[in-house]
Amino acid sequence: MSSQSETVYIVEDDASFRKSLQRLIRSLGFESVAFESANSFLQADICYPGCVLLDVKLPDIDGLIVQKLLTEKGCLLPVIFMTGHGDIPMSVSAMKEGAVDFLPKPFGEEDLLCAINTAIDRNISDVQLQNEKKESNALIETLTPREKEVLTWIITGKLNKQIACEIGTTEKTIKVHRSRVFQKTRVSSVAELVRLAEKVNISPAS
Repeated sequence: MSSQSETVYIVEDDASFRKSLQRLIRSLGFESVAFESANSFLQADICYPGCVLLDVKLPDIDGLIVQKLLTEKGCLLPVIFMTGHGDIPMSVSAMKEGAVDFLPKPFGEEDLLCAINTAIDRNISDVQLQNEKKESNALIETLTPREKEVLTWIITGKLNKQIACEIGTTEKTIKVHRSRVFQKTRVSSVAELVRLAEKVNISPAS
C-alpha cells in the first residue's frame, strides 16, 4: 500500500511520551500513527513513504527483534530507535541491522527531524528501487528460456557469431533472439540490458 503523505509510526509504551511525541511530529509537518506495543504495530497496515520511531525496551517484544521481524517480512520502513536504556553495543547492533539512527531519550527536535528526514529519503529510494526491480522481473519473465540464455551471453559483450558458437546455433538465429530480447525488455543498447540484468541479479554467461 502506498500514500503520498509522509507518515511517522511511533511504537512507545509510555503513554504521555507517546502523545507528546505524536504532537511534535505532527507540528513538524508529518502524519503520525502511534502504537503502545510492538504486536499492535506489526499487525497494522503500513503506508509509504514513512519511517518508524521504535522504542528499544517494549513490554511485549524487544525493539531489536521487531527490527528483524520487519526485515524478514520485507517491510521497507526504516527504523529510528529511541531508548532511555541504550548502550554502545546495542546501538552498534541496531545500526548493523540497518537502523537509520539511535536516539537516546531525551532527544532534541533537530536531531529527531534530521533522523526522520534521512529515514524517509531512504524509504522513498528503497521503494523506487523495489518497484524498478519488480518491473524488470516482469520484463524478464516475458522471455523464453532460450532468449534468457541468449541474454546472458549478450551482456558479456560477445558478438552474435561468438554467441552462436558458444551455444551451438547459427549467427542468424542469434540475431533473431537478440532482436526479441531487446524488444521484450524495452532496451535499446547492451548497456541498458546490462543494467536491467543487474537489477534482477542475472549474471553474464561464462
